[in-house]
Amino acid sequence: MGSLEGWSEFGVAMAGVTGALAGLLIVAMSVNIEVIVASRTLPARAGAAIATLVLTVAVSCLMLIPGTSGPVFGVEVLVGTAAAWVFELLAVRRVLRSDESQLRSRSGVLALGVLPLAAFTVGGALLVAGVAAGMVVVAVACVLAITAAVAISWVTLVEVRR
Repeated sequence: MGSLEGWSEFGVAMAGVTGALAGLLIVAMSVNIEVIVASRTLPARAGAAIATLVLTVAVSCLMLIPGTSGPVFGVEVLVGTAAAWVFELLAVRRVLRSDESQLRSRSGVLALGVLPLAAFTVGGALLVAGVAAGMVVVAVACVLAITAAVAISWVTLVEVRR
């Protein structure tokens, strides 16, 4: 697989949208930061959602570097995703150890957080292997990341008001 030509418009759109969204979510959460911090699970879940959005911004920006090859971009995606996995695994651990929610709601939150990171991991690995379809998987991961982060953030903000 050669360079990432043809993906620049997608990268620009994703970087702009995701950066703005991350900022809005941080502001929305900061308004209720005392209540969020007092919870056993909400800080970890909010942190993981924001980490996934930051990963998406970073991946989108890295996509715009001229002349980057698919395999090099794949390594960059995998390194960034590894960092986001740390936040997600800490959130999973907190949610599983918590008595605040039922198993059904725990499973939904866990799946929401894990799905985009799994897609980023698969996409990055495909790119490292030289498979062009890895770019499509990374693009899907970007969209999943936005969807998951908004859903998790919404749940977090709703739980603050309970």
